[in-house]
Amino acid sequence: MATRNQPTGRTRWQSERTADESRDYVARFRELEEKNVDTDGEARFLDAVLARESTVLDAGCGTGRVGASLARRGHRVTAVDLDPILVAEARRHDNVEVHEADLSTMDLGDARFDAVIAAGNVMVFLGPGTESAVLQRFHAHLRPSGVLVCGFATDREYTTADYLRDASAAGFVDTQLFSTWNLDPWTADADWAVVVARVPG
Repeated sequence: MATRNQPTGRTRWQSERTADESRDYVARFRELEEKNVDTDGEARFLDAVLARESTVLDAGCGTGRVGASLARRGHRVTAVDLDPILVAEARRHDNVEVHEADLSTMDLGDARFDAVIAAGNVMVFLGPGTESAVLQRFHAHLRPSGVLVCGFATDREYTTADYLRDASAAGFVDTQLFSTWNLDPWTADADWAVVVARVPG
């Protein structure tokens, strides 16, 4: 499966985080793993949404923990991230195929997935102005009736309203909103948004 991408400028993640901070991020999740802290909330939510043995694109995969957890649940996971430090960490998980690529120009060839997930603040760390292009790339990599699940903080420059507008413009339908990965109902003052939407099928 070929990966072709041409970065379109610095993402907010690249602008706001140094390489040392990326290493600290990796170290923090390794420590949680060693202490057997439960970090599987997103994966449990996603597993409930997915059919058995789904093909999943973990977009902005970070350390790869969510994708690896889904793979342990029987799904076939491909992961993408732009940060080379995080990509190297994600490649520790031998049950996930990992690519280094910019989500705004990501091209995984003919691959089409049952689901795309962007679980950990991915949308609010993209390059300013690229969010619409990223959602279009997600749409292009989904099968008919495929599902997109995104989770992100609501106090950032890119808002929930911005996301809903851009997702609709990209062709996503049947949108559902929650305020946590535990299916708490959406409220306008929620600190977090979890949005489930689908490609028409």
